[in-house]
Amino acid sequence: MGTLLFHVKICGVTSPADARLAAAAGADAIGFNFVPGSPRQIDPATARAAIASLPPGVLPVGVFAGMATTDVLAIASEVGLGAIQLHGHLADGPAGDPPERCRDLGNVPVIRCLRLDDPGRQPGLPVPASTTSGSDRLHAARGWLEAAAAAGRSPEMVIIDAGAPADAAAGQLGGTGRVVNWEVLAAQPPLGLPLALAGGLTPANVARAIRATGVAAVDTASGVESAPGRKDRALLEAFVAAARRALAATA
Repeated sequence: MGTLLFHVKICGVTSPADARLAAAAGADAIGFNFVPGSPRQIDPATARAAIASLPPGVLPVGVFAGMATTDVLAIASEVGLGAIQLHGHLADGPAGDPPERCRDLGNVPVIRCLRLDDPGRQPGLPVPASTTSGSDRLHAARGWLEAAAAAGRSPEMVIIDAGAPADAAAGQLGGTGRVVNWEVLAAQPPLGLPLALAGGLTPANVARAIRATGVAAVDTASGVESAPGRKDRALLEAFVAAARRALAATA
């Protein structure tokens, strides 16, 4: 079930030059953040130019949180996105991406960002049939995925990112540098979809993260930057090289 859309994604790219740097370093997916309030927010015109500069085989991913489906699809068409990443809260609301949004996005591949969390942190979601354990740290994530499937469509891939407060604004949901608890993630029953890891990954820790979790893909933003939204060539090259070595060793 699902499709592994990438192995190494560099997210929060804000310029054509940085998009080319990330691709040259060996990333096979580039993330463009359209979330208002994010320090890495990019406008559609700049994103379109950046995507046009990418070599073949590099997947352009648009990151959204709580944006209306019609607006997401309009941006995807305008700039030439190859996939859409839903990064918002699990329930409906100003910064939320409810399960039905996956279906409403039509045929565009969807990546869903999910988080290890307390089951009680996301009220109003269905209780997943696949688990009854109160210790399941992906309880709310499973509920969202099951509701998405019941509504007509599951995402192609899942990214596990660091936790965020239930009232966090859309622009504060990612790129924080907070690290996922790898050991806790590794102990969870599988979600049944291809899994990527985000959350505070850097050239220094990405190999350990891959070994600890067994994920098939990784995603970073702040870990390869000289400043928010400005990528560093040396960090990009070191991150991609370390990630690819570790992924090859655990395949």
